[in-house]
Amino acid sequence: MEKNKRNSRFTSIFKCCVALSLFLMMGSISYPSDKLVTYTAPQGALLNKDFSIRVRQPGKEWQAVPNHLIKVDEVRETNHHVEESSMAYFDFSGEVEVSVTFNNGPVRKARIRPLSYGIEPTVKGNSLTFILDRPRNLSVEVNDDLFHNLHLFANPIIKDIPERNDPDVIFFGPGIHEFEDDKFEVPSNKTVYVDGGAILRGQLLIHDVQNVKVIGSGMVEHTVKMGVHISNAKNIEVEGIFTTQCATGGSDSVTIRNVKSISYYGWGDGLNVFASNNVYFDRVFCRNSDDCTTVYATRKGFEGGCKNIVMENSTLWADVAHPIMIGIHGNAQNFDIIEDLVYRNIDILDHKEAQLDYQGCLAINGGDNNIIRNVLFEDIRIEDFRQGQLFNIRIFYNQKYCEAPGMGIENVHFKNINYTGKNAELSIIAGYNSDRMVKNITFENLRINGKLITDDMPGKPAWYKTGDMARIFIGEHVEGVSFVE
Repeated sequence: MEKNKRNSRFTSIFKCCVALSLFLMMGSISYPSDKLVTYTAPQGALLNKDFSIRVRQPGKEWQAVPNHLIKVDEVRETNHHVEESSMAYFDFSGEVEVSVTFNNGPVRKARIRPLSYGIEPTVKGNSLTFILDRPRNLSVEVNDDLFHNLHLFANPIIKDIPERNDPDVIFFGPGIHEFEDDKFEVPSNKTVYVDGGAILRGQLLIHDVQNVKVIGSGMVEHTVKMGVHISNAKNIEVEGIFTTQCATGGSDSVTIRNVKSISYYGWGDGLNVFASNNVYFDRVFCRNSDDCTTVYATRKGFEGGCKNIVMENSTLWADVAHPIMIGIHGNAQNFDIIEDLVYRNIDILDHKEAQLDYQGCLAINGGDNNIIRNVLFEDIRIEDFRQGQLFNIRIFYNQKYCEAPGMGIENVHFKNINYTGKNAELSIIAGYNSDRMVKNITFENLRINGKLITDDMPGKPAWYKTGDMARIFIGEHVEGVSFVE
């Protein structure tokens, strides 16, 4: 009976999230067929010579694509090292051929990730070519180098570019744009367009406003920390741009679509959510020097819980800490609730964290008397990360960040989780005490290196916990963990 209730609850959450997704997508852009748009880097742009990139439509001339210099964080031993990497982008519909030439020597090995896309390049000399038939956010890696790779963002065409002279439009055309005090505050009821040839040298602040759109293929320069900040706002859309971080706090009805977030500095979280409701992420790409995406309650001056947070069709790469992190922060004096979260159709490319308190590709850590409930992870593909855990579901008291342990974690459903690799350390599911428990955790179709993990799986001794077969430690103050097909 209890299991049926949980299934019914998750069915309701799923329907709610589908409805939210459809509602948000109703305003999405329709794209014409067979079109290719490239952009020229403005004078003064920071560029990298490691790769030369060209694209073309079938049977047409090659077009050069600028290679922008960006930075990423490599942790070696216990020290952080900033490395120079590459980023390029273009817009297209239909089909395009891509050519990437590696300018620093022969190509001994090459791969394009996420691996689930099945893109196999043709390698000839120091060049590789491949075909794209849809927009993709990719990592092109040569000779197993993860830190001097090419981040290649093949964007959809933006059909309805707003008019430059429209009084409700703020138009950043090609060129470098600098702001007074390195900040630009966006007013209510405005559309901000960032052309693909535009570089903004300052933050976009969406504070205390409503009905704002930020669209385009351009970028907030990689030297700008917290490139986009959404605070106490409502009905906000951010689509297409490249930035370092994009945080949402104290807000409602926010859509972040096809935003690319890459950071290299300390505490460089990608897409934070603080005390906000109805936040939808679609087709985002995060490579970050801290957590890629988080959902927290009371934090940084924002008060309250979180409800209806959805992320789907996205790619996450954590050079430090967690790809997905839920919990920890809240109001220990007046508990917050974080509920109704969905993460669906996501590729996790990497996870690197030596500190045991901060491991977990899929992590829910309850602190500050939070209640965390009704969370769905579905269709998650986890590649062979460098160091960390698959799952970390804990109620704990982390005195560095919390004033109290969490109150409870309940009704978490992992469906169609697939890990292929050898570096996963021991995962953890653990409560705190008999009053602060983890309850009702379901793993449905969990596959580790192709092996299906279920309560009645072949070869499991009767005296084993099923978690033993998946290297998941199920500790005290936990009830209702099941592994089903």
